[in-house]
Amino acid sequence: MKNNAIRLYIILGLFFSTLYLAQTTTAIGISKIWGTVDGISMVGLVQGPSSADAQLQVACVFEYTEGDIFNAQALPAKLNGLVHLDEALKGELTNIRKAGQFQGHSLETLLIMPPSGSMSAKKLLLIGLGDRNKFTPDLMISVGEVAAREAMRLGVTNFAFASDLKDAGIDSPTALVAGNVVRGIVLANRSENYLKEHKLSTTKKLEKVYLLAGPAFFETAGGGISDAILEAQKK
Repeated sequence: MKNNAIRLYIILGLFFSTLYLAQTTTAIGISKIWGTVDGISMVGLVQGPSSADAQLQVACVFEYTEGDIFNAQALPAKLNGLVHLDEALKGELTNIRKAGQFQGHSLETLLIMPPSGSMSAKKLLLIGLGDRNKFTPDLMISVGEVAAREAMRLGVTNFAFASDLKDAGIDSPTALVAGNVVRGIVLANRSENYLKEHKLSTTKKLEKVYLLAGPAFFETAGGGISDAILEAQKK
């Protein structure tokens, strides 16, 4: 009798765990406009950085450690955007990092022109996150700023942003990270608007940012994005 009760508890536990995952996992390709700030639409998108249809793709990477995006802490290859990006570039993402051509220091940038047909975006911007053991969510405000400034400097009106923290095996606070990226984008855009008002810049208007998230993190990221949008709208 006792064993039957234990089996029942296990079965019920597995059932409710499966039900919970089904409810909190968003299908690949789903998108949602979380809000608009200063004329920029902040769009959540369940998509990997190699497949997002944008004029510029931004991807974040830490300083290189052997096999970092393939290790046990990283997301499985099927869901790992950095693995997909590396595959789209035929291993060159790993080669560039391994050879020290891009060291991934905090806020370091590298612009890559992917071979035709290798990925949806025609430009790929890598932004460094520094030492993975020293990462803090506050860094993502500056990363968002750099991403937006570089996008405007490159003359694009939209870009896709992938923080890639989960892909790299970092258990980061999803909502805070996503919100901080938005905060950085808003800061950069408002600085650029100031320059335009004072005839000190002629960059194109940034119209849309696609904030990429994995299927299991879409809604959580969206909560952080929405909070950051409301916060910015009050200022």
